[in-house]
Amino acid sequence: MKKIIIGGLLILSSLVIAGVIESCSDKKNVNQEEEINDSTTPLHLLKPDYKTPYGQLSADSVKADIDRVFLYIDEVTPAKMTDGKVNPGTYRLTSYEWGVMYDALLDAAKITGDKRYSDYVSSRIGFLASEADKYQGNLDDDGQMKQVKNPLSLDDAGAMSGAWMRAAMADSTLKIDPYIEQYWKIVETTPVHLPDGTIARNRPHYNAVWLDDMFMLLPSMAVRSQYANDPKQLDEAANIASGFFKRMWMPEKKIFRHGYLEGAPEQPSMAWGRANGWAILTMSQLLDYLPENHPKRAEILNMFQQHAAGLKEYQGIDGFWHQLLDHPETYDETSATAIFAYCLAHGVNEGWLDPRVYGPVAQLAWEAVSSKINQKGEVEDVVVGTGMGFEPAYYAYRPVSVKAAHGYGPTIWAGAEMIRLLKEQHPYVNDSAVHYYAVDPEADMPIFSLDENGKAVNVRH
Repeated sequence: MKKIIIGGLLILSSLVIAGVIESCSDKKNVNQEEEINDSTTPLHLLKPDYKTPYGQLSADSVKADIDRVFLYIDEVTPAKMTDGKVNPGTYRLTSYEWGVMYDALLDAAKITGDKRYSDYVSSRIGFLASEADKYQGNLDDDGQMKQVKNPLSLDDAGAMSGAWMRAAMADSTLKIDPYIEQYWKIVETTPVHLPDGTIARNRPHYNAVWLDDMFMLLPSMAVRSQYANDPKQLDEAANIASGFFKRMWMPEKKIFRHGYLEGAPEQPSMAWGRANGWAILTMSQLLDYLPENHPKRAEILNMFQQHAAGLKEYQGIDGFWHQLLDHPETYDETSATAIFAYCLAHGVNEGWLDPRVYGPVAQLAWEAVSSKINQKGEVEDVVVGTGMGFEPAYYAYRPVSVKAAHGYGPTIWAGAEMIRLLKEQHPYVNDSAVHYYAVDPEADMPIFSLDENGKAVNVRH
């Protein structure tokens, strides 16, 4: 029998190993007289019983997943009028969650080259603007048209403002500038600002700061700096981010609280998953726009890296993060997991995070999200909209629904960024563990040694 010596260890040839593993994993085929022990079997090569798929991941399988989601949302969000109103569809084309969707699809089109994604953005936004131009009905009768023609709040305008500006820059045929400016006026004038610029709401208490509002405001300001050639918007966004960090960051846990009461001697410390997702997504988007020499870039990059380090420690064994990050007894929640998968993969791709440490974390997170995409393309176990609470029961018992729009954009975004990660890095499964390498180790068997160039130097005899 041919033998191979690797790193001083004697193991059976790969074909024999495969046969042993197969026979060990199927106990019905094991001869009862043959004992499996450390002498007869390479036990470290027995296949683990992972609950979430874990191992070699292909860009093609990720693309198939996001295509299934895309085909679903394309079908259930038609760009048409019905009975004189915007067709309601399953998800609103004008909600902030769909602002996330438009951003995600624009990036997915860029990464994958699939023009269907960007065409969806142009067709839906173009449709909304065109119908708004000629709409003569009562706006109170059509909530979606009202959000385009007469947005009233930051929730109506923040994410949509940024998405519409990005869409206009990506597609010069879109004639949507009047609506962009209308959205932008709401972004500029409606938020409550504390003395240092940090934004707050007067619910559920006066001057309550919501972590979610980092995302509602700051990314649109970053996009505005490019769209309108107004770098002061980026400067102000970075300064406001500092105000959120000062109030919301819990350094002992390296995660953010969801809510803060300005002036209160003690603060609630509920680490809601999706709000932490909006926070790291905001930092990621600011870093995409901040030049290397910007005076605030180092602070925001440091916070992004600290947050990533904290999140890494709270990831569950099946790849998910919990509804309350520091309460593992709360349920696995898909939308937060998708946002974290995107941001950690993006951090690796941009050089902000070590691929050896965060590549496997992002991949396991994506595999978790993938397991929640059903055959219809719906994303399961997404928590519905969530306000501010001061105790764990409120968050722990929030309902989940496949109709919660919050999970769809992040899932497509995460999948697209994972495709980029798989193309730019070199993941290998070694001893049943996923490892990420900056260069291809060029290994065709378990890696027991690498040279200074990152190449496998396994010795064969």
